[in-house]
Amino acid sequence: MQLPPPENPLISIINYDDITRLPYTEPVNMVFAFYSISLKRNFNAKLKYGQQQYDFDEGIMFFISPGQVFGIEPKKEETVRHSGWMLLLHPDFLWNTP
Repeated sequence: MQLPPPENPLISIINYDDITRLPYTEPVNMVFAFYSISLKRNFNAKLKYGQQQYDFDEGIMFFISPGQVFGIEPKKEETVRHSGWMLLLHPDFLWNTP
């Protein structure tokens, strides 16, 4: 994704406009090892979570915890594009704090 390393290894905020567009033209599944809260707009793909497919043409606020599997299915033969922000939290940030 060609992003600079975060200032803190336990928390990061990413602006989707800073990400080189990912050339997904076929469905892809992912598993994160951290918590993610995403606010996306102009998302031209479908998200698959469990056995359900979700359409977020108008925007999405999406929450993922470590170990959850989700998929991105591009519409037609388009490259996936979106705008918005993503907050990433390592589990140690939440569980190892006083």
